[in-house]
Amino acid sequence: ITLSTEPQSHGGALRGFGKVVRDITDQRASETALTRRELHLRSILETVPDAMVVIDERGRITSFSAAAERLFGHAQADVIGRNVKMLMPNPDRRQHDGYLENYRSTGKRKVIGKLRVVRGIRQNGETFPLELSVGETLSGGQRIFTAFLRDLTERQATELKMQDLQSELIHVSRLSAMGTMASTLAHELNQPLTAIANYLETTRDMLADSSPKTIERVRGALDEASGQALRAGDIVRRSREFVAHGVVLQSVEPLGPLVREAAALSLIGSGQPDIDTAVELPDEEDWVLVDRVQIQQVLVNLIRNAVQAMVGSGEQRLTIATSHDANGLVQVSVQDSGSGVNPAVTDRLFQAFATTKKDGMGLGLSISRTIIEAHGGRIWMTPVPDGGSAFHFTLMRAPEATYVR
Repeated sequence: ITLSTEPQSHGGALRGFGKVVRDITDQRASETALTRRELHLRSILETVPDAMVVIDERGRITSFSAAAERLFGHAQADVIGRNVKMLMPNPDRRQHDGYLENYRSTGKRKVIGKLRVVRGIRQNGETFPLELSVGETLSGGQRIFTAFLRDLTERQATELKMQDLQSELIHVSRLSAMGTMASTLAHELNQPLTAIANYLETTRDMLADSSPKTIERVRGALDEASGQALRAGDIVRRSREFVAHGVVLQSVEPLGPLVREAAALSLIGSGQPDIDTAVELPDEEDWVLVDRVQIQQVLVNLIRNAVQAMVGSGEQRLTIATSHDANGLVQVSVQDSGSGVNPAVTDRLFQAFATTKKDGMGLGLSISRTIIEAHGGRIWMTPVPDGGSAFHFTLMRAPEATYVR
């Protein structure tokens, strides 16, 4: 501090001057560093792919990043000071102020600190899915909420495409299974068709005699021919339904007929006439909520795998059974007396392309797991102590109110 004086002013009074000198080097350095940090933070916020919206405790927008501008189609200048509910479609728009008021009065968090999927609305009125994460801080005694938002439109479109591809793969798997059974299926159909032709030829010859006894025999032969025609039609129906490719619709189905039909379809032309097959079902019918064709696809795959595993085995026993597990689900088991599963592939048995077959693609069990898990169940394998393997899967029981006992 320096002080200079003059003895007298023109009025005879003492007049003095003072000057204060202060070193502001550190202050300038701090201000420069703060400015650099602010610019750096702004640069990060302007380039981060997630949109950022900052609001005060009344829901008014105080900051709107460049990514938020691109996401919603609003310019920052147009939204600052406005209620953030403008970015929400109904019913969230109507309820948002109530949510904030409830949080201010109770302090109970519903969104803050959690990752949620919500819907937003663009400037053009288009609604779209968002992944929302909200954080809270205090500034000057006031709450500030920072929301980070990510557009899920492309992700959901990709997930839907993957579901379509998975559905197509499941369908192709069914076609492949039918392809391997095609020649034997033709042989199976040939039997009732040949029987029909024989019965009809016999009745034609018998019609030369019009006696009542002959007419009665003709009626019996025609009944037999009709039965064989129904048998052939049943084979065709099961095959057509198995390869059907339509919208996946779950419905309440009785499990017993579903299992029996799948077993009959699986054993067509198996080439193993000596297999001792047992289908063990409870006395009381179980009803399940399933897509019948897809669950039959799982059964056909497991049963045909069991048949192949028993090729060359001395005693061939195939058991298909249903029971209830501890969680109240219905369990379906397919057990064989074959050579068992190679321990080297046990851990990855249900992964894609894991197979011990020379000509297998390793997709059957992987697709089966996809189907069962989509039905809310699980699938697994256990070795049989006396030799062989048992494959099990669970299904959801249908609510009793949805079917009549």
